[in-house]
Amino acid sequence: MDIDRIDAGIVGALQADGRRPFTQIARDLGISEAAVRQRVARLEAAGVMQVVAVADPIQVGYKTMSMIGISVEPGRREPVAEALRRLPEVAYLVLTAGSFDLLCEVVCEDNDHLLRFLGSELGRLDGIRRTETFVYLRLLKESYTWSMRRPTG
Repeated sequence: MDIDRIDAGIVGALQADGRRPFTQIARDLGISEAAVRQRVARLEAAGVMQVVAVADPIQVGYKTMSMIGISVEPGRREPVAEALRRLPEVAYLVLTAGSFDLLCEVVCEDNDHLLRFLGSELGRLDGIRRTETFVYLRLLKESYTWSMRRPTG
């Protein structure tokens, strides 16, 4: 899907404030509110964006977050990724190049929950060669405004 300057402006506005009124976005971009509604619907339907509430896991009762680097056996990356994708603790999952085949962010109730996840969930998956767990001590930055830096060329 081609994203033009107006689409990028809409995405940027909603990244800055997901509750921003379409009338205000329309005024800022010099288009009608109906055009904003249509474009938002098209962007959402195409999977380009979604508007959601982002909660701080620590503030809502989860005490342990970690990033897990996962190396898998040759030819097993897709099945392992699909199995991880279905686990409720997994908040973020990407295929990578480098030391690990996958990076998996997990959100757990506490350290015991993380320990159970590592042993019972991750440990039961066929094809995992090795893992390395990086427990978050403090979240220093989480940004959702990167599209506002999108090149306009």
